[in-house]
Amino acid sequence: MYWKRTLWVLWPANFLQAAGMSLIIPFLPLYIEKLGVHQMSDVERWTGWIFSAQFITSFLFQPLWGSLADKYGRKVMLIRSSIGMGIVTILMGIVTSPLQLLILRLINGLFSGFISMSISLLASVTPDKDSGKALGTLQTGQIVGTLIGPLIGGILSELVGYNGVFFLTGSLILLAGVVVMFFIKENVPEKKERSKKQKADWKALKPLLPVLIASTVTQLAMMTIQPIISLYTKTLYQGKHLALIVGLVSAVTGIANLIGSPTLGRIGDKIGQRKILIISLTMSALAFLPQVLAPNVFVLLIGRFLLGLFIGGMIPSLNVLVKKLAPANLQATAFGFSSSARFLGNLIGPLLGSSIAAAYNIKDIFYVTMLFLLMNMVMIFFNKNLEINKKKVQQ
Repeated sequence: MYWKRTLWVLWPANFLQAAGMSLIIPFLPLYIEKLGVHQMSDVERWTGWIFSAQFITSFLFQPLWGSLADKYGRKVMLIRSSIGMGIVTILMGIVTSPLQLLILRLINGLFSGFISMSISLLASVTPDKDSGKALGTLQTGQIVGTLIGPLIGGILSELVGYNGVFFLTGSLILLAGVVVMFFIKENVPEKKERSKKQKADWKALKPLLPVLIASTVTQLAMMTIQPIISLYTKTLYQGKHLALIVGLVSAVTGIANLIGSPTLGRIGDKIGQRKILIISLTMSALAFLPQVLAPNVFVLLIGRFLLGLFIGGMIPSLNVLVKKLAPANLQATAFGFSSSARFLGNLIGPLLGSSIAAAYNIKDIFYVTMLFLLMNMVMIFFNKNLEINKKKVQQ
């Protein structure tokens, strides 16, 4: 089947993209020091801005790239993203100041959109009855790349230096574009003229609003505690190998994502995506209880694993609903908005979590995040429109 061939071409491409973008995480503060910033407070400030810069422009430009993909095809948008991000990442290896690095990170976000367009492309060629399974499997490519990327980055920084990692990262991202260029085929839609009918189609995106909100809340739930998870882990564990334990606590959610994404995606194909969302939102909220009440790090690990399991299950369900609810001629645009919503969660989550921790107590972050997830679950529960085409999906 063509959709299976497309999936197994896009999976390694997504892996290369995700790994390439996460390679720099372990040594970014050290690279900033190398660029002439020596005060710790300044290094922390620059690191925060430089790390977040890409999310800001990504959030702003995703809908634009989606709209262009609906007109000119998704494949060309994948190649555009790879070439742009690959070249910009290589340039990061030759900067001489943190300001130059910040500007390049902003530009890098402008060229982003590879993963959202690959999801849109796969969704467009996959039968409805297999959408959850296919999109859940594709999601694992991004998860594995994100998990392994920092480890590879740490090793490579020792072998080839910080600059060399940027050169290799850029090359990996360019390689993902080459894979798409030669192994993906797409029937490019004819150029559409603007018409009253096409303008009216934009109104058909309104049913996507609860899906977009859920996408933002999903990422927010993952990111609220992420910036200070190491501090929370230290309150529960003061033994040897603290860095290893902190790394395990951070990684266990991604490992659980690998299980939850394809498994709950397949179940969603059978029982309906709305039911999976209701179950996953509820269980994700409950997964914060063993974390906030954890008497030791082992219980914290269980809570983090459960969170990753059900958050992972939400992502393919949300992508399937975008495919089902958006009109065919605006599907890439819809996936652009969905990607933008996730980037918004990536932005808001760390800011919200650190603000709550500073103003109140670190444990309050867990309760606030639970509240967001449960409110979102109630909204999905009372929104019957998300049952659309359920019978078609189950065939």
